Amino acid sequence: MDDEEATTRLLDAAEALFYAEGIQAVGMDRIRTESGVPLKRLYKVFPAKEALVTAYLDRRDRRWTESLRGAVAEAADPAGAVEAVFEWLARWFAEPDFRGCAFLNAYGELGTAGPAGVLDVVRRHKAELRELLAEAAGPGRRVLADQLLILVEGATAVAALDPGPEPARRAGAAASALMRAGGGPG
Repeated sequence: MDDEEATTRLLDAAEALFYAEGIQAVGMDRIRTESGVPLKRLYKVFPAKEALVTAYLDRRDRRWTESLRGAVAEAADPAGAVEAVFEWLARWFAEPDFRGCAFLNAYGELGTAGPAGVLDVVRRHKAELRELLAEAAGPGRRVLADQLLILVEGATAVAALDPGPEPARRAGAAASALMRAGGGPG
């Protein structure tokens, strides 16, 4: 097994376990067991748990953001783009393994004193989401983008407690009303 294969196996195991059970609840030995990567190789690829957590969140950020961006890109106008965001969320919230936002889960678990690399990925992810929402809302609508971010985060938190598409649908209806109302000043 080379480093690339080991990295993929370790990240797959870390993502499944950290997302389902939490970062602090899962030790490196459990990651090793689930991935089938020998301990020596694990620590060669990820010398510390912080590096593995950061890599897991970074990979999840790229995949999650790319998927959402793809859904929004198909829209013909800002109203359609915003609608696409909440339709995408509804599908995500209905996935059988949905456990909320991995980034807010990590932040909630580790807090402001958590590892700097992890906190950087969390902050970057939220900044990217805000930027994606600003692009979807249309030029000069930063206040609307901030309002949409609150709707997205609120719907995600509600869905984490009560999984299914309804929180996204309700937030999507509110987003549509904001779009029709103009979403506040730029």
